[in-house]
Amino acid sequence: FNPVFDPLKAAAKAATEEGIKQAGPDARLGEIGGWIQEVMESHEVEIEKKIYTVKCIENLSGHSIEPYKIHAGKSVPLIRGREMDKMEEGEVYAVETFGSTGKGHVVEDGECSHYMRSFEIPDSVRHLRHPNAKQLLGFINKHFGSLAFSRKWLDQ
Repeated sequence: FNPVFDPLKAAAKAATEEGIKQAGPDARLGEIGGWIQEVMESHEVEIEKKIYTVKCIENLSGHSIEPYKIHAGKSVPLIRGREMDKMEEGEVYAVETFGSTGKGHVVEDGECSHYMRSFEIPDSVRHLRHPNAKQLLGFINKHFGSLAFSRKWLDQ
């Protein structure tokens, strides 16, 4: 890794730690996002003699986790928001932070690097007709369930 980006890594680490510190029963998710944003955007990175303020990626977030359901429904935003949902006793969360020296917004473009089967399988998928599709879904169900995987793991 290029040490030029160490301050970006430090910003994400500090923002993650702040999000964890603010988390707990009755914590409002939008307020946690505000704390994450404040810490992340207090950092700067110098690249080729130019200073960039680190920005939160506004369209990525942390999330609640349930058994075998990695993205369980509630989101932990990275920016201050109007989300009034509260964390509840016994819930588990992934507080994930993503920083950027760019615009702070991810655009889905190009090749997909990872995949994940929906936790709830719709009827249209349960009744696949093509044998290869059935075989592939069976392999995914057996080896990954609803957890993320990459294409190269299918090729092995």
